Amino acid sequence: MIAPIIRMALPNTRQMRFPFVWCGVLCLVLIVGAVSGSPARAQDLLSPAPTSSQGLPPQLQDIGFKPPLNGPLPLGDQFHDENGQTVHLGDYFHGKPVILALVYYKCPLLCNQALQGLVGSLKMINFNPGQDFEVVVVSFDPRETPQDALAKKQDVLAHYRRGASDSGWHFLTGDQAQIHTLTEAAGFRFMWDAPSQMWAHASGLLLVTPEGRISRYFYGIEYSPRDIRWGLIEASHNKIGTPVDQVLLFCYHYDPTTGKYGALVVRMLRVGGILTLLGLGLLIYACIRRARRTDRMRQIEHLRTSGAR
Repeated sequence: MIAPIIRMALPNTRQMRFPFVWCGVLCLVLIVGAVSGSPARAQDLLSPAPTSSQGLPPQLQDIGFKPPLNGPLPLGDQFHDENGQTVHLGDYFHGKPVILALVYYKCPLLCNQALQGLVGSLKMINFNPGQDFEVVVVSFDPRETPQDALAKKQDVLAHYRRGASDSGWHFLTGDQAQIHTLTEAAGFRFMWDAPSQMWAHASGLLLVTPEGRISRYFYGIEYSPRDIRWGLIEASHNKIGTPVDQVLLFCYHYDPTTGKYGALVVRMLRVGGILTLLGLGLLIYACIRRARRTDRMRQIEHLRTSGAR
């Protein structure tokens, strides 16, 4: 029933070869576009990424947080831990991923909220600092002391309340040179605001591989436990987590422009729809060819019958 209808609608099938070719090419282009994103999204990827300083007052234009993915951290730099001991940043990279937070301990607002957000997220996952990963908090204020670091650690652990994991939290202070090297490598820009007598800065977390390279980062002061968990799994080169986590990571991807994991469902549905359209186009093309072949056979049979008479 389909072939006669197609023949009536498209009597000259020979002229339809090239339109079908172009239709196939268009479908392939749409599939590639669906996989890589919309045209506007592709254009955004080609243009420079926006920085967090856009839309800020002139005095805050130099503030931002844009870590380079896979960028190395200066693991050889020296700092002081909360006990006043001289340590190297690399001392905390020994086969486990590291959550790195850049704050200053006397911050009355943003830094406290960021650390509370981290604690709240880590309470919701079953990974333990010191066992599955390390938490390293570094002050970017060179005036702060190990005593300030110890007071902040005690405050954070009082909220975390998972005593067996205390050894996985590290609070560091350092000199101006080491702080500058670390914050530059992390893409963390801040400045001193004289009128308020406070540091103006952005807020976020970095997830770092055991080799000291930036794997993921999250903006703001509240962090999704799901994102933290998956980020740790990826930063550990998938050495921690469950098989279910590995499967779910196939359905989500990390978007560095938002610092979050987003579902791939919409993109998968888009690809499925385009593949369906492509399949229908091929079916119509096959029906047309079959109709043409049937017509030829009928014409040959008609000529044979006429010749026999």
